[in-house]
Order: sequence, then structure tokens, then C-alpha cells
Amino acid sequence: MGNLLKVLTCTDLEQEPNFFLDFENAQPTDAEREVWEQVDVVLKDAKGILDELQSYKGAGQEIREAIQNPNDEALQEQAWAAVLPLVGKLKKFYEFSQRLEAALHSLLGALTSETYDDPTQHLEREQALARQFAEILHFTLRFDELKMTNPAIQNDFSYYRRTLSRMRINNVPAEGENEVNNELANRISLFYADATPMLKTLSDGTTKFVSENKNLPIENTTDCLSTMASVCKVMLETPEYRSRFSSEETVSFCLRVMVGVIILYDYVHPVGAFAKSSKIDMKGCIKVLKDQPPNSVEGLLNALRYTTKHLNDESTNKTIKSMLQ
Repeated sequence: MGNLLKVLTCTDLEQEPNFFLDFENAQPTDAEREVWEQVDVVLKDAKGILDELQSYKGAGQEIREAIQNPNDEALQEQAWAAVLPLVGKLKKFYEFSQRLEAALHSLLGALTSETYDDPTQHLEREQALARQFAEILHFTLRFDELKMTNPAIQNDFSYYRRTLSRMRINNVPAEGENEVNNELANRISLFYADATPMLKTLSDGTTKFVSENKNLPIENTTDCLSTMASVCKVMLETPEYRSRFSSEETVSFCLRVMVGVIILYDYVHPVGAFAKSSKIDMKGCIKVLKDQPPNSVEGLLNALRYTTKHLNDESTNKTIKSMLQ
């Protein structure tokens, strides 16, 4: 990933950031280390989760054959045997989302505390934590992109629940039942029912963080998010900076982080990211997205279209709405 260079203040928006975030090389200071180490334990597992999700094939064929031949016990057993290890994976992904939410809370606690005068100083001086925050957002949107294109996930889990219910009615002992009890199965079902489950986890977690920390001004959180969005936008729209990226991975990283913080901002800010008073240049951010090859950003545009809270408010600028149509 290329080094994220200094971002100069744009003349059209006073709130554009005037510092760089080194998303590639930032290392924790002594003051950051305790939180950084807590979050690092979680992030170390993130790539493995994405790899497992990317290679998730599902048990579609076995399930179809079992449903088409309900009296063939061998096919029923084959389908059940195929689904059980997959359910173990789906449970693992869900449990990772809970760990990720806890990591987000730790980072927000550090980045919005009153250690510094304002959130901009936090991001400037706690760059290793800002980098971890960006990595969580990057993971989240990548996870959801993969999940949205894999219908087998919900089909497998639905089949598991239906079969388990039938086995209970018939008093058949179900291997694996202890692994996912009914209460956990309900929570996992709700998680995967959302189009972008990991993003919803972070959005809900950010809202919860704000409500649980009433002593902190809400602006501490929203300004942290809007500043991060602005850093990414300026990097992406300025050829001078973009030309110095060492790989296209840096571009996709910045795009995902930008969209992620916009959505979090939209959930946490009372009037959202699309209002006139928003500190995020939404027209500029959408233009940056639309300037990319279409197939590389459709998932991110859909995240703005379908997972934000305030896009369809009457107060949203018509130009912004039409840009996202």
C-alpha cells in the first residue's frame, strides 16, 4: 500500500484536513500501545476470516438433492454432514463481528477522549489507532461485498435451522446442536439477514458508543469520522497524490474507508451525512467513487444507496440523490 501523503486544505471546504494519515507505516506510541495491542489481536484474525468467506462454496447441491428426495435417508445425511461444518464457519464469522465491535469501541474511546483539544489532533497524533480504525472499515466493507454475492450463506443456515427443527420434533439427536443453540441461531440469522451485516454491526456499535458516553460531545465522534472521510477523498481526487500510490490496493483501501466512515457518520450524526450542515463533502465523495472503474465500486455505491440512514430524507440535496440513482 502506498504511503498516504500530506493532504493540503482545499479552498472550497474549510473542514478539509490539513495533515496526512500514514495508513501504511504508523506505529503506536507509548500512549497508544495499550489500546493498539487490544485491537491488534482482533485485526490479526481479519485476513483469515476474509479468506474463509471468499472460499465459502456452500452446500447447495447436497441441499437440493435432499429436498428433491425427502425419503432418501442417505441424501438427508449427506446434506446434514455437508452443512454442519459450514454452520461452524458462519458462527465463527458472527462471533468475529462481536469482537470487531468491541475493538471499535476501544478505538472510538481513545480517538474521541479529551486527551487532545479536538478530533483532528487525535487523528494526527494517534496515527497508529487511526490506521487500525481504517483497517476495521476496510475489512468491514470487503466482508460485506463478499457476503452480498454469496446467497449460499443464508440458504445453508436456513436449511440447518429447518432440519434441526424437524429433528427436534421427531426426537432425533442432532450432532452439532450444542454448537449453535436456538438463541444463538436467532442472533446469527438476524446478522446474515442484513444485506451488509458487518457494516450494520459497526453502525449499531458506533450509535451505542455515543449513547453510552453522554459525557462526550457527539461532535467528538462525528468530527473524527468526517475528518477521516475527507482525508481519503482528497487523496483519491488529487492526481499528484494518487500518482504516488505504489499499488491499486491503496486506492481500494481509501475508497472503502471513505464509504465506511460516511455511513457511520450518517448513523451517528443527528441530521446525517447528506444534510447541508454535514462536514462531509458528499458530492465530492460520490464523484470520486464514480470516477473509478464501475465494476470496482458498485458495491460501495450500493452501500451508500441502501445502508445509509438519511439519504432519502426530504432535506437531502436533489443533486446528491440523482448522483446515486
